[in-house]
Amino acid sequence: MKVGFIGIGVMGHSIAGHLLDAGHEVHVYNRTKAKADAIVARGAIWQDTPWDVTAASEVVFSMVGYPKDVEEIYYGENGVFHGDVTGKILVDMTTSTPTLAEKIAKTAAEKGAEAMDAPVSGGDLGAKNATLTIMCGGEPAVFDKLLPLFQVMGKTYTLHGPAGKGQHTKMANQIMIAGTMTGMTEMLVYAKAAGLDMPKVIQTLSGGSASNWSMENYGPRILKEDYSAGFFVKHFIKDLKIALDEAQKMSLDLPATNLACQLYERLAAAGHDNDGTQALIKLWWEQ
Repeated sequence: MKVGFIGIGVMGHSIAGHLLDAGHEVHVYNRTKAKADAIVARGAIWQDTPWDVTAASEVVFSMVGYPKDVEEIYYGENGVFHGDVTGKILVDMTTSTPTLAEKIAKTAAEKGAEAMDAPVSGGDLGAKNATLTIMCGGEPAVFDKLLPLFQVMGKTYTLHGPAGKGQHTKMANQIMIAGTMTGMTEMLVYAKAAGLDMPKVIQTLSGGSASNWSMENYGPRILKEDYSAGFFVKHFIKDLKIALDEAQKMSLDLPATNLACQLYERLAAAGHDNDGTQALIKLWWEQ
């Protein structure tokens, strides 16, 4: 199959690589061309614009940073909707807004294409190991067509309803992650202050009811002082702000999520916006 991928970042590079390994013809575009050099060297075909990727592909995936970036690659000059998209399937994997997902689906339908919002969870390791959780919003028939491709990049893929529901599910995911990241961070702060053996604490808690993905994956990185980004602080702030905005629309008060967002904004203001989310510990350990 001819597959397009727009956005060759930390996760996009791995996902596009899995599509290549599965035997698909992969067309790629990235705002910074050099970041796509490695995947092109493996056999991907470089295209100069999002539209060029779309024109060459049957299915187009996109994974970029912010909703404004999604808007630009779909509706901007030489964007995905620049030309005839009849019969194509457009899949945005960016964590974006439900409203924009609905807009893209509406435009796609008007132009004879099909669209699906499919944000993911699992970070850089999930992308690398093809174990992503993929949360989908769109039509069942489109989901069925995409399943063989989702199976190449993830281990869990679920349709949650029409356009926008994938993004709403991702917001629920990020609300949960906000709690586990703050809990894991404060646990480490407490354990260190109490003079405990940190690796032993993580091992022990991982065997009980405190076990969670954040602790098991990010705890060891923190102990190694590895703050490289599997998921950027700046992108997590974006996600939490979307979640809080959507909650407000539904007249919901989420105080714990709001506090997590404030903590990460403090972290970004201290110059750590390009670190991984595990860098939250720096609010305590760099003092």
